[in-house]
Amino acid sequence: MSSSRGGTGFLGRHVVWRLAARGHSIVFTGRNTHEAASVKALAGADVDFVKVDHGAKAARARLSACCRGADAIVHCAALAAPWGSKRSFERSNLSAVDEVLAACRERSVARLVHISSPSIYFDYTDRLQVHEDSPLPRPVNEYARTKRAAEELVLAARLPHSIILRPRAIFGPWDNALLPRLLRLIRLGRVPLLRGGRALIDLTYVDNVVDAVEASLALPANPAGVDPIFNISNGEPVEIGDLFARISTAFDLPLETAPRPYLVADLVARLLEACAPLVPGWEPPFTRYSLGTIAFSQTLDLSRATSLLDYRPRVSLDEGIRRTSLWWRETMGQHPT
Repeated sequence: MSSSRGGTGFLGRHVVWRLAARGHSIVFTGRNTHEAASVKALAGADVDFVKVDHGAKAARARLSACCRGADAIVHCAALAAPWGSKRSFERSNLSAVDEVLAACRERSVARLVHISSPSIYFDYTDRLQVHEDSPLPRPVNEYARTKRAAEELVLAARLPHSIILRPRAIFGPWDNALLPRLLRLIRLGRVPLLRGGRALIDLTYVDNVVDAVEASLALPANPAGVDPIFNISNGEPVEIGDLFARISTAFDLPLETAPRPYLVADLVARLLEACAPLVPGWEPPFTRYSLGTIAFSQTLDLSRATSLLDYRPRVSLDEGIRRTSLWWRETMGQHPT
């Protein structure tokens, strides 16, 4: 397991726990030794941690060393953010892939599962049932650009068994990005509904993504005649207004919504992005991309994953929200902050 946050991050820790529970010997990487200790505490025996800071001078050698004898690498490294410097995205999303591929070559690790993103499909239009072979638009930001470039590196490496997964909007226990952002919007009041709040959103409960990782590791060989790329989601598109309602009910929070004109919000976002470079260290409170993800529909065609990975989402959207709300209450207190 390799990541800029690796097994200490959201998806990474769930992969570590699942594979450890299956009896696999796991070495996971990351930068946060404190979080690594908490992951190990819940993983049980035969799990080791190696501190790796992708992009640093020693990262390539350290990663190669801990991959000695490995049968497979699951690579979750990413800076997944709507804003950041070009250098930061390239270090987390491209340098990390270079280091992982070098480790595969040096240690003869033939099997790689690389976690990518459907952000590479996004183009500020409604896109429904997007297939893996759909034409890719010009990347809308540095995150999408570097995730697309990372996929190209993996495909160019031509490993005997490499799989690329594009999971959409992962949520669940230990989520520190998607659901917290939605909860903050609800708590602030007057949740903005852009374009009528009718955009269809595909989400993916984290256990379903881990199922896809397991299926990828078990796939005998790369699919013949197709790129080994798979869309992953819950397959339950929901309107953004309905999603906010379901979350507010599960978390016992009052919900107030307010229709807002998308073009005005987009103009404000453009102005904020234009001003951000003038204030060192300041990030816009929202970006064109973050607004776009709740204003435009994006749903994924899962037929390839269903056919070749036998992927079937086991945890429904409502059950995933329920499980997440229970975990949040137990770990964060009665109400989200």
